[in-house]
Amino acid sequence: MTSREGNLEAPTRHPVDWKNPEFYDQAACEREMTRIFDICHGCRRCVSLCQAFPNLFDLVDATEDGEVHGVDPKHYGSVVDQCYLCDLCYMTKCPYVPPHPWNVDFPHTMLRAKAIKFRNGGVAGGEKLLASTDVHGKFAGIPVVVQTVNALNRTKPMRKLLDSALHVHPNAWLPDLATKRFRWSAPKDDAAPPVVDGERTPGKVAIFATCYVNYNEPGIGFDLIKLLRHNAIPYTIVSKESCCGMPKFELGDLDGVARHKEANIPVLAQYAKDGFAILTAVPSCTLMYKQELPLLFPDDADVKLVQQAMYDPFEYLVARHKDGLLKTDFKTPLGKISYHIPCHGRVQKIGRKTEEMFKLIGQTVPVQLNTVERCSGHAGTYGVKTPYHPVAMKIGKPVFKAMGKNAPDYISSDCALAGHHIAQGMAQDGLPAANLQHPLSLVRMAYGLE
Repeated sequence: MTSREGNLEAPTRHPVDWKNPEFYDQAACEREMTRIFDICHGCRRCVSLCQAFPNLFDLVDATEDGEVHGVDPKHYGSVVDQCYLCDLCYMTKCPYVPPHPWNVDFPHTMLRAKAIKFRNGGVAGGEKLLASTDVHGKFAGIPVVVQTVNALNRTKPMRKLLDSALHVHPNAWLPDLATKRFRWSAPKDDAAPPVVDGERTPGKVAIFATCYVNYNEPGIGFDLIKLLRHNAIPYTIVSKESCCGMPKFELGDLDGVARHKEANIPVLAQYAKDGFAILTAVPSCTLMYKQELPLLFPDDADVKLVQQAMYDPFEYLVARHKDGLLKTDFKTPLGKISYHIPCHGRVQKIGRKTEEMFKLIGQTVPVQLNTVERCSGHAGTYGVKTPYHPVAMKIGKPVFKAMGKNAPDYISSDCALAGHHIAQGMAQDGLPAANLQHPLSLVRMAYGLE
């Protein structure tokens, strides 16, 4: 087959063959990494995305002849550990992804290496606990416990303990536990309006809360409900949910991902069968159902049903507007907004839907929008881990600077964790302080809703 330089076709994805015993063959994985690393070395387009590529190219450049074959595979871990599976190299940079015959899938090759490391006992207990969001979230909503934990997490002795026990960097921002969980306190839609389906949108919504909204920032979920109510869209809270599995996925714990999938998919599939749009307010969770689970379980019909029913909130709201079914009675000017598009939002192949919503608001009330489309560096648990937090701050430095442009009134990101990381970075770099608000909260404010 004749090779060509780059692709004109859209990227496609092959299923992850993780149940095949050969997937866990260390030597075979190293051969595939060597093949892909050699292609990456000859291209180097992704050098600015994350620390994985600079680490790779440093290894290559340190060899006698400057080629990948001179790198000992025992050093590949320094590349693998820096990949946080943002997917940007695959979806936005690499010219050799499928259907190109070179078939380069850097993220899922890193996933394979992470899965081998996890299965071989190479992941510490602290990292496993950090990725178990359902476990440490269980304390949320218990008033005395929440107050105690939140207060302790701000003290130097506790941060030192978290560093030694869980390898959480003492300076990394950590979310508070919520005094009330979203799932416990979300108002029920008792006076549900009639269901009005649009050409592009189901007329009723099932909300998958996500661990973060449920345990840490329920206000994001409350604001989503206010937007649905204002637009006469009936909703329900998913009757039962577990973590989406993304934190386990990032560790390479694919059996853990499967356990969460078995808990969630039967429940969510029933909502899909009943004609609901399923919304999650965390881009990583949305991506898990839209892309990663369908690639891990390609033959599961219920996974495909959920994939088809899953929406980013702004994907849904903008489509609702195109159906002529979204209210545009915005009342409150938002002023200057610096908006960050998170990586797991960019790779969903839906376009800039949150930006479209802000521009729609700007047709009625003043909005001065500054959109920043670059990785913040936070990347799930990566940005809080002791070895990686300084790197995360370095990766985010151009974002912090761009977000501070023109002294915004608000800074905002669909990824709440990235938003807080950006706010911390801006403060650390001496940039003007701005009010951090989730995009859903800003839309609620624009509507004049309390």
